Amino acid sequence: MRSADIDCVTVDAYGTLVALEDPVPALENGLRRHGVVRSRAAITAAFKIEMEYYRERSFEGRDSTSLERLRRDCCGVFLTSLGVELEPEELLPDFVASLRFRAEPGAIEAMRLLRSRGLALAVVSNWDCSLEQRLEETGLLEFFDCTVSSALVGATKPDPRLFLYALELLSAAPERSLHIGDSEDDRSGAISAGMEFAWAPLQTAVKALSE
Repeated sequence: MRSADIDCVTVDAYGTLVALEDPVPALENGLRRHGVVRSRAAITAAFKIEMEYYRERSFEGRDSTSLERLRRDCCGVFLTSLGVELEPEELLPDFVASLRFRAEPGAIEAMRLLRSRGLALAVVSNWDCSLEQRLEETGLLEFFDCTVSSALVGATKPDPRLFLYALELLSAAPERSLHIGDSEDDRSGAISAGMEFAWAPLQTAVKALSE
């Protein structure tokens, strides 16, 4: 698909636009402040279990109150998986602080190129209500006309409603729209919505539009 054939590009966030900085050192330090010592391998394994838990429930973080509850539950899953008998509230500040994101390599340059072509641009992501805050922290928010999260729609990819909601906001036709993502949920959700799909890395997908 060439850029001349499309009016709109939607982009996944995690794994396509942004990456999570390694949270293990911060979690290790936070646990140690509570007198808990665990190996980095054990912390990594427990965090992966927590990530799976969050991925299925990101839509629950609809506002500040429900987001705090979701984060507390996620922290509880992490502690249980690690075999640590702490109340989630005790570790929660350290847990939240460990979640730091950065732009994926080449993401800012790719978005700058898409913006220069006058395309309508949106983020479509399985994320809680903090999505815009995270994008702003990484310098990516300014490139997008709108952001659509699972928390906003009340469903998670591959449900096509996320994609259709973004297209409605942008007044874009599915057949002239492209979604770029890094998962099968991205691919199947976009196709179900009648869109074209391209695999991340973002920089590679954007370069292909020019060929």
